[in-house]
Amino acid sequence: MTLTICLISGDGIGKEVIPAAARVLSALGLPLAFIEADGGWECFVKCGDALPEATLNAIRAADATLFGATQSPMGKVDGYRSPVLTLRKLFDLYANLRPTRSLPIEGTRQDVDLLIVRENTEGLYSGRERRTADGQTAITERVITAAATERIARVAFRLAARRERRTVTIVHKANVIKEGDGLFREVCLRVAAEFPQVRVNEMLVDACAMWLVRDPSRFDVIVTENLFGDILSDEAAGLVGGLGVASSANIGAGKVAYFEPVHGSAPDIAGQGIANPIGAILSAAMLLDHLGAAEAARRVESAVQAVLRDGVLTRDLGGTASTTEMTNAILRRL
Repeated sequence: MTLTICLISGDGIGKEVIPAAARVLSALGLPLAFIEADGGWECFVKCGDALPEATLNAIRAADATLFGATQSPMGKVDGYRSPVLTLRKLFDLYANLRPTRSLPIEGTRQDVDLLIVRENTEGLYSGRERRTADGQTAITERVITAAATERIARVAFRLAARRERRTVTIVHKANVIKEGDGLFREVCLRVAAEFPQVRVNEMLVDACAMWLVRDPSRFDVIVTENLFGDILSDEAAGLVGGLGVASSANIGAGKVAYFEPVHGSAPDIAGQGIANPIGAILSAAMLLDHLGAAEAARRVESAVQAVLRDGVLTRDLGGTASTTEMTNAILRRL
């Protein structure tokens, strides 16, 4: 059976790293078909929609989607809504998965193998904002519900049950945010009771940020709310080479799932051919895992590890390899 992958390069370096990841997927000898779709800020400027209906239809029709990057404006622009936030809301992709593993390169922390499971649909990213009539006070509502917390906690504990260390750390700030984080903590602990084979810890988010720097090997699976997960996962990426090597998955209960590197559009280097494609390529490996092609996913990950051991490094990792040179090296290893 042929599997259909929707490719959305988006903005900036997305246009460079998604084609690189597609080349790697194509080299695996799997029955894959690719369809390309448009999305992002440039798409909005061109047609007035950052995620046109044709793109949504392509995503619905595909077995999975690989998304590059989007360049969102800092200020409010009438009619514009971040494509990735729209996808998460529209398709209820409530789980954001961010793995962090040690890499064989200078400066990476060793003995790191953790997964951050981040609630993806509410918190401060719920979009419930307003300003007072005088324009001098902005209010953003942070939404935490028992239903959303329960389902993200189940994802975290199920994934932890498959891992060697079988440990979940619930990260919150319930000592200060007593209602919102108090509810998040209560529900996570209630779900934890259903998984006696998984050890459970809890930690305040500021302490978690400190321990990620001091001793990241103590963490296995971290489950947390939206904003905390966003910040902690970027911090974790800094332990092993930075955002250029960071991958992610956005999944829910339905068929639609999308996978993306987390480095953003990087307009300062876009078009120069120096972007690191590893984040996109490892996101493609996560896509393969999601589609049941675990052996192919391990091949991709092994090829990336081998190339880094060979000393092929892009500029963000301290080397000189271009996007194409890194991709070609990974293809040779495959």
